Amino acid sequence: MPELPEVETVKRTLIELVEGKEIVEVQVGWPKMIKRPDDVEHFKMLVRGQRMETIKRKGKFLIFHLSDYALVSHLRMEGKYSLVTTNEPDKHTHVRFLFTDGTTLEYQDVRKFGTMHLFDKGDELIHAPLNKLGPEPILPDFTAEYLLGKIKTTSRSIKAVLLDQSITAGLGNIYVDEALFRARIHPGKIASQLDAEEATRIVIHAKETLEDAIRAGGSSIRSYLNGNGDMGIFNNSYLFMAVKANRVKYAPPRSKKCNSGKRHTFL
Repeated sequence: MPELPEVETVKRTLIELVEGKEIVEVQVGWPKMIKRPDDVEHFKMLVRGQRMETIKRKGKFLIFHLSDYALVSHLRMEGKYSLVTTNEPDKHTHVRFLFTDGTTLEYQDVRKFGTMHLFDKGDELIHAPLNKLGPEPILPDFTAEYLLGKIKTTSRSIKAVLLDQSITAGLGNIYVDEALFRARIHPGKIASQLDAEEATRIVIHAKETLEDAIRAGGSSIRSYLNGNGDMGIFNNSYLFMAVKANRVKYAPPRSKKCNSGKRHTFL
């Protein structure tokens, strides 16, 4: 699943490709992706004639700021955007935004798990799916004090806590494992047992890991590509994450793979 670094990279590339363009037509091949409004034809009518003003991101969500609306897009497992000049969408293209200049922004999703919500501009942050997201690890409000306040009574592992998007938004399995490894914190440790020094290490290394990944354009483990069709290369820099065929780039002698909280975890 694209996590914060991948979505940030997609955002940056798409801004260069579509900012300022006017939508002349919208085509939806998989109506279940449109979660708001319920009526797909209404969705198409509202978006038609809108201009792509800019694109923001919150956690793992893209936010397309249109003239009058905010379109919240979640890529989920394998969603991706690309700008094309042809009118021959493949079988995995499910939503198309046609612009007045003859180009088209296509949303492709092999698994069809992605979602789109359309809100009046300014309302997107007060409704699901964005209204309950916690602070991002790369922002100043994600501090050791904040983290300690959230975990003081929990019985969950620190990995499960960091995967909880209501506590901190943007981290997924890949980057939680990497950040905890850099911080030298066992992912299965009960979060409420962490002390202030350990919480500080987690905050520092979560931010560091995400910033390193953003600079590398994210990670391409499966099918991730940015808006230009380029792969991310941060997966070449993992300190211990399995990349292919369960081979590990780097790991201490006792490193092993296990299941933690229904997620593959590397110790």
